[in-house]
Amino acid sequence: MTNPIPFRWEGDCFTPMPGFGKRCDELFVVGQAYRLVEQEDRSAASHRHYFACINTAWENLPERLSADFPTPDHLRRFALIRAGYADSRTLVASSKAEAVRLAAFVKPMDSYAVVVVTDATVTVWTARSQSAKAMGKKDFQESKDAVLDVIAGLIGTDPATLSAQAGQAA
Repeated sequence: MTNPIPFRWEGDCFTPMPGFGKRCDELFVVGQAYRLVEQEDRSAASHRHYFACINTAWENLPERLSADFPTPDHLRRFALIRAGYADSRTLVASSKAEAVRLAAFVKPMDSYAVVVVTDATVTVWTARSQSAKAMGKKDFQESKDAVLDVIAGLIGTDPATLSAQAGQAA
């Protein structure tokens, strides 16, 4: 199942909203138990504002950082990683030289990943997805705030100023 099916609570049971009965018949077996999880809709305005903030910050990156972030998405994913919204994998090599070769091999697999070599160890961080499927409203808002804090620090401003500038540009 890829898209949530909306239901209405009737006081003693959940009933699919009009137009979703056929889909329920295709997906579910009568008498079988299923887990129902509430999914709060994320605000489209908050989503647009978030990406406007990132674009504004990217357009105003200090020259010393512009080569590190060729696109706004590189900046966003770096900030997600820095804010802790990331998955990491650690690879142990037989030597520091081997770790450097391994890092050079791994890095092109994901241009957004942060790859760090420490002695004979390679650590690869990849940003977590912020898609509606991957993050609900609460998690998205928390990650949004954390990312904007990281980005504001990179460009030498505070998150409120960044937010206000993006609001003017949007």
